Amino acid sequence: MTIKLLLSIGIIAAILASIAGITLNSSEELNENNLRIAYFPNIGHAIPIVGIENDFFTEKLGSDIKIESRIFDSGPQVIESLFANSVDVAYVGPGPAINGFLNSENNNIQILSGAASGGASFIVHPNSEINSASDFVGKKIAAPQIGNTQDVSLRHYLSENNLKPAEKGGSVIIYNISNPDIYTLFVKGDIDGAWVAEPWATILETELGGKRLFFEEDLWPNKQFASVLLIANTDYVKKNPKLISEFLVSHHNTVEWINDNPVETRIVFNNFLKSHLGQPLSDDVVDISLSHLEITTNPVKDSVYSFAEKANVLGYLGRNGYDLSEIFYTIDSNPNLEGGN
Repeated sequence: MTIKLLLSIGIIAAILASIAGITLNSSEELNENNLRIAYFPNIGHAIPIVGIENDFFTEKLGSDIKIESRIFDSGPQVIESLFANSVDVAYVGPGPAINGFLNSENNNIQILSGAASGGASFIVHPNSEINSASDFVGKKIAAPQIGNTQDVSLRHYLSENNLKPAEKGGSVIIYNISNPDIYTLFVKGDIDGAWVAEPWATILETELGGKRLFFEEDLWPNKQFASVLLIANTDYVKKNPKLISEFLVSHHNTVEWINDNPVETRIVFNNFLKSHLGQPLSDDVVDISLSHLEITTNPVKDSVYSFAEKANVLGYLGRNGYDLSEIFYTIDSNPNLEGGN
């Protein structure tokens, strides 16, 4: 895969996100015959990709329900679209899920289920001598946008090891940039390492000679942490309990299919990339990336609460404290909802 291709993927994904975001300024009514699903074009979002591409969702929901894809490239865009009632359910990381819940009116965004655990790593540039946390001093480290899962994890890791980013008076220079830009700087040798999700971690390792210093899950209890969650506009869920109940069943069934059919999952994912972004990844990259993820309905609740604590310490959740006591949508929240996670 070339730099040009990776940049093209990022640019096209951004264009698709912009197209999806056109409706942000409109006031769409909730439509009981539509289910608008937001997700990203990466392997951690295998559930919606496989569920939609293989018609698993349609088979369960029936032909009367129109499923509409909304492909995004950042969590904040997804949350804005949920606020605007332009999206009904979405697959995002814990950061956007938490911020969406806290910032929505009456906590109108909640977590329905897990979607993926793990799948992030710290990759060291082949010319950089980083073998442990103590070697981060004076180094240039990249992570995606401020406040996303990898950024929070990186900054928490620095704090745990008595290190500070340069903007806080420390010696570690952090670049918060897109994954394609991380790839470009890695090629040029302008960064010493990057904290990235799959498939980018595997791309940096296998195609650019990077060294995987550690898997992020090794830093979490039981080596599990929620990396992708299924969230929803709660008003939509309350108004469409049967549809959401059936969707959660298809979500669960898709997880089982993915775990039983890794090769077929890779084929579906790469066909999706070719169709939507112009070109697939190599089979090896997808296979390795998928093996470093746990596709699961388990939301790993403790990790969500822990992530919020880390983000709060970093000042990402505001100055007035936070309350996540109702962030997980349950049957008790809506007695008409049968099923759920």
